[in-house]
Amino acid sequence: GGDPSGLAPPAQEVLGQEKLMSILKERELRIYWGTATTGKPHVAYFVPMSKIADFLKAGCEVTILFADLHAYLDNMKAPWELLELRTRYYETVIKAVLESIGVPLEKLKFVRGTDYQLSREYTLDVYRLSSMVTQHDAKKAGAEVVKEVEHPLLSGLLYPSLQALDEEYLKVDAQFGGVDQRKIFTFAEKYLPSLGYAKRIHLMNPMVPGLTGSKMSSSEEDSKIDLLDRKEDVKKKLKKAFCEPGNVENNGVLSFIKHVLFPLKSEFVVLREEKWGGNKTYTAYEALEKDFAEQVVHPGDLKNSVEVALNKLLDPIREKFNSPELKKLTNAAYPDPSKAKPAEKGTKNSEPENVVPSRLDIRVGKVISVEKHPDADSLYVEKIDVGEPEPRTVVSGLVQFVPKEQLQDRLVVLLCNLKPQKMRGVESQGMVLCASSLGEPRLVEPLDPPAGCCAGERVYVEGYEGGQPDEELKPKKKVFEKLQADFRVSEDCVAQWKQRNFLTKLGRVSCKSLKGGSIS
Repeated sequence: GGDPSGLAPPAQEVLGQEKLMSILKERELRIYWGTATTGKPHVAYFVPMSKIADFLKAGCEVTILFADLHAYLDNMKAPWELLELRTRYYETVIKAVLESIGVPLEKLKFVRGTDYQLSREYTLDVYRLSSMVTQHDAKKAGAEVVKEVEHPLLSGLLYPSLQALDEEYLKVDAQFGGVDQRKIFTFAEKYLPSLGYAKRIHLMNPMVPGLTGSKMSSSEEDSKIDLLDRKEDVKKKLKKAFCEPGNVENNGVLSFIKHVLFPLKSEFVVLREEKWGGNKTYTAYEALEKDFAEQVVHPGDLKNSVEVALNKLLDPIREKFNSPELKKLTNAAYPDPSKAKPAEKGTKNSEPENVVPSRLDIRVGKVISVEKHPDADSLYVEKIDVGEPEPRTVVSGLVQFVPKEQLQDRLVVLLCNLKPQKMRGVESQGMVLCASSLGEPRLVEPLDPPAGCCAGERVYVEGYEGGQPDEELKPKKKVFEKLQADFRVSEDCVAQWKQRNFLTKLGRVSCKSLKGGSIS
């Protein structure tokens, strides 16, 4: 595609320039950008994302890697049990950022590290590499990327090798990252050929000073602007940002305009009151920098203008994360440490409530009839046999998701000890458990008991076969909600609680296709 110089703006550094040029004469460049799924992504992520937008405009094929295994290897910045949740959070939020700056997602490939890094071939390559790489080189390569700790772990030494192998396994020509990755990039160039793999091209972006501090990393909490911060928080954090009149060095506010806002619109509007000269539109960043240096533009006005532009970018992201599904995902992936369980006190009544799945009365049900709810278009009213003398009446919001004839006579999984609840005038005596996808459009599939089950059979979680279910779950205690936070569909479509299968005496409870989905 087109003029290859369009690929590399002056600020960007390329290792492997000749090879880059020769590939561009033949075909489109295949390139990847990886992010370890650790802390919450913040506004600095707009910088590499706008770069990705440039690569796509230049006709490159771009892969985004969610490096979940790396996140764990880097001093367990992401604990194993939160990894899956964090990776899903990253996928959703990064896609939202890309959409917010107008990048067509269908042109990108999204891959998770654990999709291929646990394969036999890859694992063998990790071992082959570990017999060639010196400890000294591994340590040096990771120095700027892996967190420094007093007693470094072996995992930090593996990190650069995995990142090198990713280039081969993702079948790319080039990897793109910040200059902080330089030592890992040169490590990859040195070692991949020793396994008989081609040396890749490396493109580097300068480190952009954080909008509100030094380097934007997810660890200095208060200063960074989160992608989901409310408008008032954005205002507060920008107020504190370092932005000295006339000082263009290390100015995070200016560099955000330069690297994110300018490339998006090819212009930037400084908003000012009439008495200070009114609004002014800049079509070249240099002109704005010059005016700021000469104090024609005041820090207060600069910050206000950035605030307005940034909120425009954040609005669709905040909007997307307003859904109950994604709010729940956010809280599960990044549990609030201040809400952690308080230490057990010696008193009797502070016994923690025993929230175990055997407290739920879940049974196989058979749908005897399905009607539309007389007063609500999105609700069905079903009669479901759960092995009691009379069938139960159940109201479900499935009209948009499951056709009536797919429910009729079907076996479902019913939660039977919720407090009966009126839904638009019809009392519902249970809840049909369904899997739902996380992405858009939302897909929903009722859970399937194993074939051959009878109505009324107990559904339990592996390891919790015993134990009496509560007579009725007290809504205030939120027992179901607490357990449900850990319901998940596994990669082979089995319903699970904390990675333990839902079972009946005939086998596993599953859904048709929504792997990784939530269950409610």
